[in-house]
Amino acid sequence: MTQSPDAIGFVGVGRMGANMARRLHNLGFTLSSVYDREGSVAAALADELSCQVAAHPAAVAEASTIIFTVVTDDAAMRQIYALDDPASLLSHAKGRLFINCATLSPAIHREIEQRVEERGGASLEACMASSIPQARQGTLYLMCGGKPEVFARARPVLDAMSKTVRYIGPAGTAAQVKALVNMVMNCNTAALAEGLGLGAALGLDLTMLRDVFSQTGAASRVLETDGEDMQLRAHDCFFSAAHAAKDSGIALALGQSAGLHLPLAEATLRQYQRLVESGKGELDKSAIAELTFRDRLAG
Repeated sequence: MTQSPDAIGFVGVGRMGANMARRLHNLGFTLSSVYDREGSVAAALADELSCQVAAHPAAVAEASTIIFTVVTDDAAMRQIYALDDPASLLSHAKGRLFINCATLSPAIHREIEQRVEERGGASLEACMASSIPQARQGTLYLMCGGKPEVFARARPVLDAMSKTVRYIGPAGTAAQVKALVNMVMNCNTAALAEGLGLGAALGLDLTMLRDVFSQTGAASRVLETDGEDMQLRAHDCFFSAAHAAKDSGIALALGQSAGLHLPLAEATLRQYQRLVESGKGELDKSAIAELTFRDRLAG
């Protein structure tokens, strides 16, 4: 592939990555190539956006000056930035800017920054506290970690994708904040599921109950996004139960390293693990209600 000036590539074009790419394409940014381990997914998006489908991550870096990565977990991140692998992004790191958007452990962001810098590139974590509609509309809330000068370099493209871009601090710090955001969100989701599940068991009208919640101390952002879905069992995936479990695990590991006991987060993680073990991990996080409604999955 031939590199174009200011060309942007994507590694990981699932629900979030694909819609981020669509947003930039619609704004007139040059998209060079896309890669996903699900080749058919990448091929379909490349056809839609009139860019190249890459055979491996290295080909994306070769053709791009800015590379977004949106992968599943730490293991996937280490794989695409693998040392001594010609298919790795590191094969063409020199002069490139890598913007890493997945929710990962803080340690992996620090590790990747070091690997990229050793090969003449720059790395920034841009953690997203948003979902699929915001990715498509360009209204993401982005929390960034890395060197200030790298953040400044990335700012123009980040601004095009977001409503809010916030610099948190050095590599790993944005990932810490994102882990806490998701920990609290997951706890709120589990609590809402229990409240609605108990309301149903008591024979209360759940539409009425949700309205009362919204006007009282039980109000929350999760009530707005997930309450009706819990009531109607509409669990189309915006943020999966499997990802909720992973992110709660990251937060608990941070708590352990800080010497803190986090019993609510631990209980929430166990609930999401139950959901994943039941084969429902790819449903939206709102599916945690299936564990609390008496007539559903399990008591």
